[in-house]
Amino acid sequence: MKNTYNTILLNPIDNIVVALQNIEINDIVANSHMKNTIKAISTIPYGHKIAIRAIKAGEKIMKYGECMGIATKDIQIGEHVHVQNVRGLNETERLTIINTLSSV
Repeated sequence: MKNTYNTILLNPIDNIVVALQNIEINDIVANSHMKNTIKAISTIPYGHKIAIRAIKAGEKIMKYGECMGIATKDIQIGEHVHVQNVRGLNETERLTIINTLSSV
């Protein structure tokens, strides 16, 4: 049986996956690293992010194993992760991450 995947997980600690094609509401979201599939609850354009875990408001959005933004509201599993529910890091947050990485 051949498996087909419509997303890619870029790092095991990420809480999002990236859509490899347009995904419609109720489509199954799958990739080779997820034990279980999930159902999309939003329309997700090609190249956009999908939550694979529930993400609380204020929690980091992890992509490539790095924090790339902060959730501005609770995000459900299978929801589109984009500007409507994520903000970029401010200068202080960016410097904190850089300083933390350089001290390791």
